[in-house]
Amino acid sequence: MPSTELVILRELLAREPGFMSGAALAAKLDISRVAVWQHMEKLRSQGFEFEAARARGYRLVRRPSELHALFIAAHLKGRARDFPITVLDEVDSTNDEAARQLAGGRAAPFVILARRQTRGRGRLGRAWHSEANGNLYASFAFRPHLAPARMPTFTLWMGVNVCELIANFCRTTPGIKWPNDLLFDGRKAGGMLTEARIDADEIRDLVFGLGLNLNSPAGAWPADLARRAVSLAEQTAAPLDPNRFTAALIGRVLLAYTQFVDGDHLRTFADLWNRHDVLRGRPVTVLQGAKRFTGLAAGVDDAGSLLVRPAGGGRPMRFQAGDVTLEKGA
Repeated sequence: MPSTELVILRELLAREPGFMSGAALAAKLDISRVAVWQHMEKLRSQGFEFEAARARGYRLVRRPSELHALFIAAHLKGRARDFPITVLDEVDSTNDEAARQLAGGRAAPFVILARRQTRGRGRLGRAWHSEANGNLYASFAFRPHLAPARMPTFTLWMGVNVCELIANFCRTTPGIKWPNDLLFDGRKAGGMLTEARIDADEIRDLVFGLGLNLNSPAGAWPADLARRAVSLAEQTAAPLDPNRFTAALIGRVLLAYTQFVDGDHLRTFADLWNRHDVLRGRPVTVLQGAKRFTGLAAGVDDAGSLLVRPAGGGRPMRFQAGDVTLEKGA
């Protein structure tokens, strides 16, 4: 059952930019108007501000600028409406925290969000810059009970759905670089990391992690990232509301996960991948340990493998793993 504060926020958001009377709120909650005021005082202590107008009621005029679990929940709609959300000030890694909570028996699905990570990481254990600068660090936890053979396209599918969300929310279109980077004009805006625990012949615990640069200002990057990183706020020339964006992300991730488990993603995966693929048709190098392969990127196959046509012709090479870089001048 939603808390009183959550109901108040949902009702006020539903009537924006208008007002809702104290009497209507009291009737909705089946409490006194004094009790409504007391709950609104609790919300004020958390960074919310309300305008009160005689004979009109209340409306929300200020909201938290940082991730706030209750405010994210207030924006959720449809099947995501009661989705469990945990927001932490700081954690070593949201992926690790989600895995610990799954191992401890917490019911899934749920999401772990953090304002800062001390050991944020990406693919191959690489460090992920995770300061408390308005960016998003999120890990979604599931128990899919699927065969491991189903999983190679999971990160790719989730990636194109994140791209679609950004395109709709921000009116700017990102690209995806196989297998897990989100880019704008070659600069990295986000990365994904999927980790799983396999019991016998099925995926038992699954964690989908996403690090996304939301609101980092252009001059805030460390020197080694300044030319390689970009935030959505830089792309749109305006800061994003992290709570509204996160609520939209939760809805999109849950829908994409359901489609994947049901197998419905197969109808649209190829089209979405081709829409956002930044490598297709461009010369690339794939590194696998000490081995180096070059050719022309030709998309992905049904198993999520990267296809690369050799420079000298012949059948495409298939890569299930590897580091991919664009050739200079490509």
